[in-house]
Amino acid sequence: MGAETEEQPHGAAVVADGFGLKGPRGWAFREVSFRAEPGALVAIEGPSGSGRTCLLLALTGRMKPKEGHAEVGGLPLPRRMAAVRRITALGQVPGVSELDPAFTVAEHLRERALLQRRFDGSVRALLRRPAERSATARARIEEAVRAAGLDLDALPKGERTSVRDLERLEALRLSIALALIGRPRLLAVDDTDLKLSDADRAEAWALLRSLAAAGTTVLAVCSEAPEDALRVTTLSGARTTAAPAAPGPATTDGTGRDGTAAAPAASTDGTGEDGAAGDTASGGTPADRTAAGETAAEDTTDATTEEGAADALAETGRA
Repeated sequence: MGAETEEQPHGAAVVADGFGLKGPRGWAFREVSFRAEPGALVAIEGPSGSGRTCLLLALTGRMKPKEGHAEVGGLPLPRRMAAVRRITALGQVPGVSELDPAFTVAEHLRERALLQRRFDGSVRALLRRPAERSATARARIEEAVRAAGLDLDALPKGERTSVRDLERLEALRLSIALALIGRPRLLAVDDTDLKLSDADRAEAWALLRSLAAAGTTVLAVCSEAPEDALRVTTLSGARTTAAPAAPGPATTDGTGRDGTAAAPAASTDGTGEDGAAGDTASGGTPADRTAAGETAAEDTTDATTEEGAADALAETGRA
């Protein structure tokens, strides 16, 4: 009984303070500050190219941040990146953890169960009889498929259906099921609402809410966050900001009532409300530099850029 209790999924608290990641051509994201309790649903919101995926990968120990710090389940980043990877799992992340279109659903599930047993299983589990190990793997698969809401019998060819024949929502459910086989404390999903109809989008968010309610912390990249999620917003061409769905009034130190960083107002030139896009000590205000022939758009020292996010992702194997 005790061992079974320890294996039950339990969410990991996520804390970020001035968190940032920089690529060769600029910042992918920066100044992210938020706090999420275990079992929270966190929506990383923003336009494509604004550093959403980089933030997702950095918070799961897959990319090394440049500034600030964060903790996942009490494990500090970047110092304990390997440990963070062990308690987190990726659903779909294009170019990083993708489904093989030639594989069937059953092949994907069996492969993930075997990998889980080989690399994450205890020595005692590896010494069990083959029949017992197979039964344990089947139980894990069934549990994960059920939690992901994937109805194998409803697929065109059942579990023998190829990934290329899955609808977008079914593929999303499969990727989540594969991640849940490892019973992670934190689940991360990229492009949650990409190419989904309104009805399918509602189903996808209902699924993620159910996982969070069951105790697993969920990070989900999306173009538009639901109102009940903790929103972490990335802004292209400006500093990344984080805010809860219903933030309190800002205090004098620029944080919300719960300590969450307030979002700086963006001006027409992509700077914060104080107009400072970079190091003003290096040459005056943006207006002064513009007058001298140096436009504010050329000053990318402190701005997050699409190129910065692309470069950072390329270093992980995603172009």
